[in-house]
Amino acid sequence: MNLQNTPIGVFDSGMGGLTVLRALRAALPNESFIYLGDTARLPYGTKSADTVKQYAVQMARILIEKRIKLLVIACNTATTAALSHLQAMLPDTPVIGVINPGAQAAVAASKNQRIAVIATETTIASQAYQQAILAMCPQAKITARTCGLLVALAEEGMADNAITHAAFDHYLAGFNEEDTLLLGCTHFPVFESYLKKRLPTSVNVVDSALATALAVKNVLHEKHLVNSDTTSEVRYLVTDSIQRFQAVGALFLGAPLDKQTIALIDI
Repeated sequence: MNLQNTPIGVFDSGMGGLTVLRALRAALPNESFIYLGDTARLPYGTKSADTVKQYAVQMARILIEKRIKLLVIACNTATTAALSHLQAMLPDTPVIGVINPGAQAAVAASKNQRIAVIATETTIASQAYQQAILAMCPQAKITARTCGLLVALAEEGMADNAITHAAFDHYLAGFNEEDTLLLGCTHFPVFESYLKKRLPTSVNVVDSALATALAVKNVLHEKHLVNSDTTSEVRYLVTDSIQRFQAVGALFLGAPLDKQTIALIDI
């Protein structure tokens, strides 16, 4: 089998990973993708690391059965809980998470080395972003905050309304000297337009999607896995309502979703 022409697998707890898929498609227009959203069991961010690891292994196995050439964990929580395990479990398949690319982008964006990270409970508790940032920039001052409610707001399509504004009033309270805000959850880029209006122009809003897409592109070239065909397609697998995924997913993807490309699966 010619691995070059096989798809890239992407999974997330729900729809947030579509922001990563969006960046991947822009950076790699000739590649095909299979996106798996575990919409029946979201959110991952409030679950234990062991549970998330178990879910991530299940998601990875489903995608490996689809004969993918590379796996992207498009979920910060799953990256912290399962990246090293999946890399060991799949020695013949490159596995890329979103933590290191996101941390690298935040360090590059910050001029005063004061970085705020907002993410889910499990991601913040893991210290994954804090450790990655400090490994790249030992003098960095990091403020990290758990913002689990934002996942639910994003999944409800509430990107810019009174409830969202009140949530950010709470979550951003006390931030003042940070010049970089790292969105440490793939759901959070849906709030980026609102945040850029709300925050001073001196504050850089960073999400890991673009950095992850560039990391994937580099690995494809290093491993000689770049698609040699001219045709590409995107398929979607979900573990719950196709209709809801189609409707709300468009907000994350930034484009309409064709119902014919979405399939419901059992896990």
